[in-house]
Amino acid sequence: MSKQRNGGTSSERRRFITAGAGTLVLALTHHELAFGATLLAVRVWPAEDYTRVTLEHDGPLTFSHFMVRDPAHPLRLVVDIDGLDLTPTLKELVGKIEANDPYIALVRVGQNRPTVARLVIELKEDIKPQVFSLEPVAPYQHRLVLDLYPVNPPDPLLALLREQATRAQRPNARPKPPDVQRIVTVAIDPGHGGEDPGAVGHGGTYEKTVTLEIGHRLREMIAADPTMRVAMTRDGDFFVPLRTRVAKARAVQADLFVSIHADAWIRPDARGSSVFALSENGASSSAAAYMAKKENNADLVGGINLASKDRQLQRVLLDLSTTAQINDSLKLGNSVLRELERINRLHKPRVEQAGFAVLKAPDIPSILIETAFISNPEEEKRLRDDGYQDRMARAILAGIKRYFAKNPPLARNPLT
Repeated sequence: MSKQRNGGTSSERRRFITAGAGTLVLALTHHELAFGATLLAVRVWPAEDYTRVTLEHDGPLTFSHFMVRDPAHPLRLVVDIDGLDLTPTLKELVGKIEANDPYIALVRVGQNRPTVARLVIELKEDIKPQVFSLEPVAPYQHRLVLDLYPVNPPDPLLALLREQATRAQRPNARPKPPDVQRIVTVAIDPGHGGEDPGAVGHGGTYEKTVTLEIGHRLREMIAADPTMRVAMTRDGDFFVPLRTRVAKARAVQADLFVSIHADAWIRPDARGSSVFALSENGASSSAAAYMAKKENNADLVGGINLASKDRQLQRVLLDLSTTAQINDSLKLGNSVLRELERINRLHKPRVEQAGFAVLKAPDIPSILIETAFISNPEEEKRLRDDGYQDRMARAILAGIKRYFAKNPPLARNPLT
């Protein structure tokens, strides 16, 4: 048997090369795994409530963050992300910061260490940052979320009273009728928002866009009535957790809570408007149960920090809704349903009931309106139409007024 000059037979050398190649592949694979994930997208959602920054990536990452409070320099939030390279996608974050962002002045990105990317966020005011990760869900892969909450958030009731006073001083403002015992407050809740688009129509229409547009129209109509005032759980494209929506309504001492949505179903021929109230004893139909489950998943899609221990939200007694609240919600829902049938076919002729988390205010009559099926191409087209949005808002307002005509609100301290 012949020998190679540098030792070993040909077969032995082949085995060595094969083994070496395997070792090389393993080494490369180990390096890639150690390096981390690929960044897929960066998104920024500025709002008065808070600003959210989202980094979406295809694998889990480790991270740390800290605040820099140096009087000689701007206040900064620093986030170090292990296993992330300084890619063009990450650099896009710099250009996504808008001048009118309430909390972020600018963002800088850099490679802090060979496998660590650093985000430096200069702030316009002091914040309470929440930095957390989300597992893949719905259309998203892994997400790193930076929620920047103000240390001194605005008081929602005070803001509402100031807005009411400002409207009253306008030249075309109408005086309060003398026979009105007190002004009633309506909380409008445009469903979904921000990271949570809601249902998406075949034509690409987002539910979150439609609900906000109808919500804005309804707000202006209510605000024009001297007997009513109005607050919105969101007035822009940002995510609001379900419990926070309820907390906002209670903070302004709302008399009613109206959540606006646009239905979706697996079949494109499903159509019609629906109204839902809370249920104490299970859903009134399998469709209602499905709808509640879908809407309750909004927190998973939008992304909530499960580690948060916000005491204010903990005080919201979501599981103590009373029979009286549900009965009033059914009355409100029926009044609105009777008006909706004037402008659209009803999907169900009665108010449906299920365990919607957003309707669990223990002391506020609350309904959820599915304005139409966004999954139906014909109804999607109507939902995008300005005229239809206007008619929908007017129908909801007419239903609210019909309810109050039969169920006047209780007297309250004049100061509130």
